[in-house]
Amino acid sequence: MSTPVDDPLARERSHLAASRTALRAMREDVESLDISDVTANWVNAEVLARQIEERIKALADLSDTPLFFGRLDYLHAPGSDKAEGAEGERFYIGRRHVHDHDGDPMVIDWRAPVSQPFYRASKKDPMDIALRRRFGYTRGDITAYEDEHLSDPAETSRTSKLLQQEIERPRVGPMRDIVATIQPEQDEIVRSGLSGTVCVQGGPGTGKTAVGLHRVAYLLYAHRQRLARTGTLVIGPNRSFLHYIEQVLPALGELTVQQATVADLVAHVEIKGTDEAAAAVVKGDARLARVLRRALYSHVTMPTEPVVVVRGSRRWRVPAYELEEMVRELLDRDIRYGAAREALPQRIAHAVLVQMERSGEAPDDRVQDAVARNSAVKAAVKAVWPAVDPAKLVLRLLSEGEFLAEHADGILDEDEQKAILWVKPARSVKAAKWSTADAVLIDEATDLIRRTHSLGHVVVDEAQDLSPMQYRAVGRRCTTGSATVLGDLAQGTTPWATRSWQEALAHLGKPDALVEELTAGFRVPTDVITYASRLLPHIAPGLTPVASIRENPGHFEVRPVAGTTDVVEACRELLRHEGSTGLIAADARVPELAGALKQAGIPYLAPGEETTTDTRLTLVPASLAKGLEYDYVVLDEPRAVVDAEPDERTGLRRLYVALTRAVSGLTVTHTAPLPPQLA
Repeated sequence: MSTPVDDPLARERSHLAASRTALRAMREDVESLDISDVTANWVNAEVLARQIEERIKALADLSDTPLFFGRLDYLHAPGSDKAEGAEGERFYIGRRHVHDHDGDPMVIDWRAPVSQPFYRASKKDPMDIALRRRFGYTRGDITAYEDEHLSDPAETSRTSKLLQQEIERPRVGPMRDIVATIQPEQDEIVRSGLSGTVCVQGGPGTGKTAVGLHRVAYLLYAHRQRLARTGTLVIGPNRSFLHYIEQVLPALGELTVQQATVADLVAHVEIKGTDEAAAAVVKGDARLARVLRRALYSHVTMPTEPVVVVRGSRRWRVPAYELEEMVRELLDRDIRYGAAREALPQRIAHAVLVQMERSGEAPDDRVQDAVARNSAVKAAVKAVWPAVDPAKLVLRLLSEGEFLAEHADGILDEDEQKAILWVKPARSVKAAKWSTADAVLIDEATDLIRRTHSLGHVVVDEAQDLSPMQYRAVGRRCTTGSATVLGDLAQGTTPWATRSWQEALAHLGKPDALVEELTAGFRVPTDVITYASRLLPHIAPGLTPVASIRENPGHFEVRPVAGTTDVVEACRELLRHEGSTGLIAADARVPELAGALKQAGIPYLAPGEETTTDTRLTLVPASLAKGLEYDYVVLDEPRAVVDAEPDERTGLRRLYVALTRAVSGLTVTHTAPLPPQLA
């Protein structure tokens, strides 16, 4: 049955069906590849087989995810001279490239240059676009479309209803991509080049996390070969957060990006202990890097005895003063401790070879290597430049007051030294109750000895909570690459939270990074963000409040309650709406609320567990709420959230985070008086 020529929606559905057929054919073509005769050995065969497997996964057709979400009709052919009569082209914009059996594109990847006007074109600057069409979907099927005639002066600009619906659409399950709704200011950040580091300051609901993930996807598209060699990494604050975002890049066809927390990066020892806030602040201070360096290089001593190398009947003597010159030269070169230690025996061997040549011998490189391995040379190197284990170095600093005082002199005062010194010293590295801050110190010491492997690009989210030493740990992973730093100074909830992005970027080793600020709120309703912004003058006075662009004001209510039964009832009310619901509470109140929910027969999940149509409520400790979002939120006892933190400012920041997790509605329940800053 032919499609009526006057039915645009039917034509678009037909193109969608044809595109799905073409994608299936592309996948079948890859599945049918026979590599048995094209690989020289089993290693090549394994690599190629893995690449083919990844390609097959990338070509998966997700039935509930539309292949394309927009269409561009150009006035002229892209790249043409736009001469009169030049024929324009039509492109469907989607999550990945799809072509037919002749190789002609049916869907253009959203990252391609020809797709850029979908995000950037406007009435003021149409970018040679005659028509931009957005599609509305229900479970993967086209149900509506909306047109903007950008080059028609008679048509006035208006807010896209489909765009608003997509932004406000209830969501169940993990975070989704935002390729259909990227805004011009977000697109600018997404498409910024690989060579530069970008820092994005963004308040709640501005899409900074999505922007960072989509920038990774764009960079992998634009610089695939380079990043395939050097690698990419996304760093999140905790496992729950990483689980929440883990489906975004695979949905865009990117399967090779690693994800980790900072704790994963520095997992040199098993974490068994925790620090008091005062100790953690000192250990996280960048000055500790100088203390560690001093302590490490204190192991280097100047030689006082010559080295005598015996080869056959000959004895070759390198005097102490010459050895000292070698040691001082290596120290002046400022190369890593381990690299210098490996270079020293070769320097000694070279001095011996010079003596051999002067005596008429003709030694070669094999002789030099043999001399470098000579027992006398090894003994001299061990005495002058001994091997140092990074964990043992940190253990000694934290256990021995005299050793710490010697190397922290003029860097840390007595109170700071006392704060980090263990009251009960550990007997060994394995027996020590290491904290997360200690692991970062060990990572710093490890890098002083041996260079850390650098990746091509690193994304670090919720970066405002990193200590200076943690920034250094992340920076070591991209010394030869670039980074995307995402965060919100107002949401810093650690005692060492970032005070300014300039300071943070200096610790990261990227002082020249571009700092961008996102202030348009797409996800948080106007009433909710306005209420939460009452806290900004008290927690981050210099920041611009987020301005919600949502047309739907959302649900907002502050409700005095008598107890947990009323809190459970508030959850029950919000669960009548479509979408996910989060019950956020101070950590200490979670067990009581969990019991009340069980008694009421309401099933619930923990953060990171995936919501389903049957279980849509998540019970969230306030300490784990950052980065997560729910369609509806019940916030229990704001006063308790504030009081759970070591100081009021940190408590108010934690409350700001909790208040801004709602996408469609927020109910604040309280028995105690609200914090006065919310008045």
